[in-house]
Amino acid sequence: MEVLVDFAVLTIIYFRKFYKKWKKEGRDVLAVNTAMYVYLSFVLYFTLMPIITSLPFIFNHSYTPMNLVPFIDVLNSRGDFVRQVVLNIIMTIPFGFLLPLTNNNIKILKVVFYTFLLSLSIELLQPLINGIRSADITDLITNVAGGIIGYAMYLTFKPLIMKILNCVSNTNSL
Repeated sequence: MEVLVDFAVLTIIYFRKFYKKWKKEGRDVLAVNTAMYVYLSFVLYFTLMPIITSLPFIFNHSYTPMNLVPFIDVLNSRGDFVRQVVLNIIMTIPFGFLLPLTNNNIKILKVVFYTFLLSLSIELLQPLINGIRSADITDLITNVAGGIIGYAMYLTFKPLIMKILNCVSNTNSL
């Protein structure tokens, strides 16, 4: 129930700040940027929410330092490490795929950099916003791997995606 406040704020931000701007730029821009916005909203949902209702309590718990030993859970066979690795990779595949669609000048190194920044932000904020969650270098590594896979998928499907976006864009002129 607390996440509904976050989604309400995200919806208001979308319509007040982005929707009109993106719509002016064309249906293709609106579609791609809206897909990225919805995707990032769900990333927030799975990694940080509830955010707004947690803010008053942000300093009411201790900050757990980041685990800086890569793949320690895998090496020690702790918990559901395979599931965590796979989910972290899957989570950022759409980011690596959608990012170059939002800006044609984005190449692999920028995708890696922006995926790293997204993941680092999440990892540093998780223990602050929610005292139950912890930050892990393995998540950072696997998230970047997911971004790279997403970019490879973008390159693979780029001709098809461009055809689809051109069709969407051409319906603007009708």
